[in-house]
Amino acid sequence: MESAASKKFQLFPFLISLVITLAIGFVASLFTRPQIAGWYSTLNKPTFNPPPWLFAPVWTVLYIMIAIAAYLVWQRRDSSKTYKIASSIYIVQLAFNFSWSMVFFGLHGILPALFVILLLWVSIILNIRWFKKYSKTAAWLLVPYLLWVSFASILNLSIYLLN
Repeated sequence: MESAASKKFQLFPFLISLVITLAIGFVASLFTRPQIAGWYSTLNKPTFNPPPWLFAPVWTVLYIMIAIAAYLVWQRRDSSKTYKIASSIYIVQLAFNFSWSMVFFGLHGILPALFVILLLWVSIILNIRWFKKYSKTAAWLLVPYLLWVSFASILNLSIYLLN
């Protein structure tokens, strides 16, 4: 049973959740940014490839939504196996999220990055499923992330096929 206190907004834990997700995005951007005008610009890309400036604001909004979702689940945490699984899946999807930038941009591994992004996609679906057990809002906050990663997966595949 949830207590009323567990639902009360707590600024410090919320900020920690926000800092964790934004830090992952920031560190990943250190691998990405230098490659945009360099290696990435030399690749053949599909016609639906978004302009490079679009990625940073989209990812920033997504990372904020991911952080809010994690915070909502954290608020309802308990000592159950369900919570341990939900939080473990969350950590795994963050690791895949970070890894994709390293593999694609850092290592120029288009095909290996495709495998990473597919694992990310699966982990997001699992994340949504397990977060829903604690908060339907948290689960829904991850849906735009899933949609963007679905698009990014198609983009990654297309870049692989064109190069």
